[in-house]
Amino acid sequence: MLRAQTIPREGGVEAHAAPSPSGAPAAPTQPRVRCRASRYPVAVDCFWTLPPAPRSATPTSFIATYRLGVAAHGESRPCLQQTPEATSCTIPDVHMFSMVPYVLNVTAIRPWGSSSSFVPFVPEQLIKPDPPEGVRLSVLPGQRLWVQWEPPRSWPFPELFSLKYWIRYKHHGSPRFRQVGPIETTSFTFRAVRPQARYCIQVAAQDLTDYGESSDWSLPAAPSTPLGK
Repeated sequence: MLRAQTIPREGGVEAHAAPSPSGAPAAPTQPRVRCRASRYPVAVDCFWTLPPAPRSATPTSFIATYRLGVAAHGESRPCLQQTPEATSCTIPDVHMFSMVPYVLNVTAIRPWGSSSSFVPFVPEQLIKPDPPEGVRLSVLPGQRLWVQWEPPRSWPFPELFSLKYWIRYKHHGSPRFRQVGPIETTSFTFRAVRPQARYCIQVAAQDLTDYGESSDWSLPAAPSTPLGK
């Protein structure tokens, strides 16, 4: 399978600041931008933060656009925001496995000036699924413990873009987790578990082809009753 070219997640920053109302130059403060593809390949979601403006009653607005390719003359399209004051946007209809990076431009607009951040990225490098859902445990005869789960609902096509999973587990009182995986199914059986013990088990997901990074761990699940002898 074609692998995407490695591109830094954060690129150069360009800022423009006009003098403040008091006449002193305002220090340019660029938005700090991060993007994530938890809904790959449907969309890339981007978020940013900006320190609040001192002594300003006017809310900061943002203009977010993106283009495919680093050339400045490329066609720019709006990164979809709910409102001009929103600190997030969505890039729909991702071009898969492109060797050409996207470039996101987020411009913060304040009464005394504006500042912009330019962030190049390849969507496949930003893949990070949400945690698996519905993790549940069942006690089976013969000192076995069966754990099962569902892919995250935000992952749009699990049958086409498969996920693999890791499980970490420990029994009550243990200082550290143990880990098994990767597993390509949505269930796993632990054998020879301790009788009368309670177990804490969590599951994480990652793109099957190793793009991006693994999800955060799911909410912990445990059997409702201790394991019987």
